[in-house]
Amino acid sequence: MTPAEPTPLVIAVDGPAAVGKGTLARRLAGHYGLRHLDTGSLYRATALRVLRSGGDPAGEAEAAAAAKGITDDDLGDPALRDEDVGQAASVVATHGAVRRALLGYQRGFAARPPGAVLDGRDIGTVVCPDAQVKFYLEATAEVRARRRLCELRSRGVESIESRVLDEIIARDARDRRRSAAPMKPATDACRIDTSALGPDEVFVHAVAIVDARLSST
Repeated sequence: MTPAEPTPLVIAVDGPAAVGKGTLARRLAGHYGLRHLDTGSLYRATALRVLRSGGDPAGEAEAAAAAKGITDDDLGDPALRDEDVGQAASVVATHGAVRRALLGYQRGFAARPPGAVLDGRDIGTVVCPDAQVKFYLEATAEVRARRRLCELRSRGVESIESRVLDEIIARDARDRRRSAAPMKPATDACRIDTSALGPDEVFVHAVAIVDARLSST
């Protein structure tokens, strides 16, 4: 008999904006030899398609049609990091039809050997509820606003901290209150508060958790 292929390792990293989940997910993927998917880029790509067509991100049917056409090529567009695209992405992400349109892409990515690390807002609860390891990162809105401000200024985008904080609070509210896949920690997620932790500290802590989980299975 041909030996059964090992089950792909899937690690879910969820949390709100500017909490450090992308940084952690990329490092975990490199450390364990897995692929990485920033699922937020799918919603950004959807929003970018809508904006470039002159559409309204609040229009569910139009946004869902854009989501169905997303390919790997869309995820490399530098415009995905533009601030207006990020704001539009948080709007299209509230649409159930958009989330359903992108679900197959995400699950297919996770299912391919050797596995993957996916970061987003509903990975552990909706996209990959059977992920072997789940993390939920959190930090205060004020800390996250300062991080986002530094990121924006490093890209030459001028902004003020109060406006960034208001945007983060508004986005958190949309993500938590949406009817389709609201942002919340999975019941079996390992929660890490990154408010007072640097990226290296978060990574070391997460690796210890993953290694312990894998050694027990």
